[in-house]
Amino acid sequence: MLSKTFQATETEPRLYSLWETEGSFAASPQSPGAPYTIMIPPPNVTGTLHMGHALTMTLQDTLIRWRRMQGRDTLWQPGTDHAGIATQLVVERRLATEGTTRQQLGRSTFLERVWEWKAESGNGITKQLRRLGSSLDWSRERFTMDEGLSRAVREVFVTLFRENLIYRDRRLVNWDPHFRTAISDLEVENKETRGHLWHIRYPVADTEDQFITVATTRPETMLGDTAVAVHPDDERYTALIGRSVILPLTGRRIPVIADTYSDPEKGTGAVKITPAHDFNDFEVGKRHNLPMISVLDEAAAITLTEIADDLHSIETVADPAFTRTLEGQSREDARKAIVAELDRLGFLVEVEAHTNQVPHAERGGAVVEPRLTTQWYCDAATLAGPAIEAVEKGDVTFVPKQWENTFFAWMRDIQPWCISRQLWWGHQIPAWYAPDGTVFVAFDEDDAQAQATAHFGEKTELTRDEDVLDTWFSSALWPFSTLGWPDKTPELDRYYPTDVLVTGFDIIFFWVARMMMMGLHFMKDVPFRTVFIHGLVRDERGQKMSKSKGNGIDPLDLLDTYGADATRFTICALTGVGRDLKFGPKRVEDHRAFVTKLWNAARFAEMNGVKPAPDFAPAKAENPLSRWIIHETNLAVTEATKALEAFRFDEYAGACYRFVWNRFCDWYLELSKPVFSGEDAKAAEELRAVTAWVLDTILRLLQPVMPFVTDTLWQEFGFGPEGKLMTAAWPQPVTVAGAEDAVAEIDWLTRFISEIRTVRSEMNVPPSRLAPVLLKDALPVTLDRAKRWAETIGRMARVSEVEALTGDVPHGSAQTVVDEATLVLPLADLIDLNAERARLNKELDKAEAEIAKTEKKLGNPDFIARGKPEVVEETRERLTTQTGERDRLKAALARLG
Repeated sequence: MLSKTFQATETEPRLYSLWETEGSFAASPQSPGAPYTIMIPPPNVTGTLHMGHALTMTLQDTLIRWRRMQGRDTLWQPGTDHAGIATQLVVERRLATEGTTRQQLGRSTFLERVWEWKAESGNGITKQLRRLGSSLDWSRERFTMDEGLSRAVREVFVTLFRENLIYRDRRLVNWDPHFRTAISDLEVENKETRGHLWHIRYPVADTEDQFITVATTRPETMLGDTAVAVHPDDERYTALIGRSVILPLTGRRIPVIADTYSDPEKGTGAVKITPAHDFNDFEVGKRHNLPMISVLDEAAAITLTEIADDLHSIETVADPAFTRTLEGQSREDARKAIVAELDRLGFLVEVEAHTNQVPHAERGGAVVEPRLTTQWYCDAATLAGPAIEAVEKGDVTFVPKQWENTFFAWMRDIQPWCISRQLWWGHQIPAWYAPDGTVFVAFDEDDAQAQATAHFGEKTELTRDEDVLDTWFSSALWPFSTLGWPDKTPELDRYYPTDVLVTGFDIIFFWVARMMMMGLHFMKDVPFRTVFIHGLVRDERGQKMSKSKGNGIDPLDLLDTYGADATRFTICALTGVGRDLKFGPKRVEDHRAFVTKLWNAARFAEMNGVKPAPDFAPAKAENPLSRWIIHETNLAVTEATKALEAFRFDEYAGACYRFVWNRFCDWYLELSKPVFSGEDAKAAEELRAVTAWVLDTILRLLQPVMPFVTDTLWQEFGFGPEGKLMTAAWPQPVTVAGAEDAVAEIDWLTRFISEIRTVRSEMNVPPSRLAPVLLKDALPVTLDRAKRWAETIGRMARVSEVEALTGDVPHGSAQTVVDEATLVLPLADLIDLNAERARLNKELDKAEAEIAKTEKKLGNPDFIARGKPEVVEETRERLTTQTGERDRLKAALARLG
């Protein structure tokens, strides 16, 4: 006997443990089913489950469970990413509590500590993915630093180097001065920061009392200026183009150049060019072949090494002694000192309050510094060509398709990919250096030594490159390295290319594109056929979740409070194609009610003697109610299947929800009650068999998104052994004889009852007061149906009698229409009609006023242009709701005449 409620906290861990123990999630390479593969975006080994994880994992699991039920050989490849900088940060913080540093430990000992930490505390997120119900093939779990994947990384690096697609170069990078390493754009977070714009006069060389004024937010980098740029069409500076100015504080002569990068409408129209400390300036510097002078070291402190000669200049009134005092100062302290000195010397014209976007390191929070360094690079442009062509040809399809434009925009303007990081944790670059700087890239030290010996004619001492590879380098190989490449394994042959990648738009370039580049280069085929791009999880008002706003949601709290099924179903219900999710606990609470509804429906069926009927043939059902619900089940199966095929998770959830709640529970079970308790044993027996068949189908339909409650009910009802619903067959529509007549009859009945309920609700008729229903202009078929279903109509619509109208419409009646018949409800003796009219008119006036107010706001161009997008959208949604309420009230008044 089913318990009164579903106990999620007790059931979920026990059932998941059973699934995992019995190997229910495992791929079956020897099975006859066609393979279906999804690669998990490997979460950071340091990570904890957040709403982004909950979203993408739920969607992937829904697809995997559905395809598994269709008989596909599913592989959902699990694993975690070593997350270089994030993991190093965690371990360094632990060391700090012990009073030591990685430098004090040394590289070898530090790495031992990282591996120890991973064994003790790492992979916590994989436990949390289990709590979500993720049916990953844990027997194949991989880690981006395990030996197999490390071997693949070395193979790729060496191969690309030998093909001249990996090389060393001196370029500008995002630099984290805390970790003292290059970082990727994805590890940079721009924060709006209040600061200043300093207007500084640069003396024009060989003149007296002539200056050019530049405006800058970074006066401390002016020591590395190598030009001042003006727009070629800016008449204010035409005469100065080609001349030189004197750089204050150093006395160096720098040219005035013409470049369209300078905006005449912004600031003074003249900008200082510091190629070694600004990405835009770097490009200007390359165009004009300018020197690139670094004046900040790896810790973002002032270094005067590259401007030492400037300090002997005689072309400045600045004191070289002052400039020398800047050596070793932090950029912040140097900024204050430089501004004060410029002011003292009369070079500071104006200080203006200014707000700009300042890049910060996502890990650690340090202000990121553009820095000129020598790094390892990958020729991304060459690798991008085949990836672009693959999307153009349709070998890879983006869903929604518009994301292809984003992919093309990034890929067609792709820059060299900086793949080296100045960290200790990660894949150490397989390169060794001879004393003269000659580099030998090799699979291992013996290979490098052999190359060096061949090159120099004798054994030479080599030093290995201390840098490690960008985390994205190894994760770019994930679709094939996890399947055993570079070996030609059976798994690689069977499961590559994969079927679909589910991910967010924010890593289309960082991960999706790089997997495509590497997959096409080394596997000669795309890594996946479809890329489904989902939106972001936002709060209920549509705002981005953030710690500062305090509007973030911990999915673990949702799992604890509402259970995995309700959380997963909510995610699917809110995931439409091409839009973000407005998500909040209230939404999950609402969908927990759906879990409860399903459980209660099953309990009702059980209490009415419903149990599996193995010999039942749906096609031979005789009762119109039976044929109707079988037909409705067919529609739900078809709609749900089509939705999943199109990645319309919201439509899949919606189809299941509407069928279970509205059709099965609200109508079918209610209409079945008198049959279950009646004297027609044959009819009751058929309905019990039909109910069991429909319930079995419902559990199969919902299993991909609500695996715990459905499996529990499936086993409790005796449909199959516990834990085996996930391998039961996905339902298929069945042919039902006479379905058209049954559908017409039951649909008429449900509309008839619904219309009466609507009128009673709108007119505030008390539930205890029964109302007669008179049928005007009804055809004989309608009168026959009304007579046949009189008991049901009376019970479900609170109707005392249903008769044909033989005279005039009674005074004080409400009217509504179902097909050709007008339903007349005499209400004069049940309610105060004048009071109801007054109430409805008052509510209508209020609704009209609210609509006018909302329309005025939406008609304000300033509100549309300057308002936050989520607020504008919320206002539009409110107008839709208000309009619907107004129309409802008008219809109610019309019913009263």
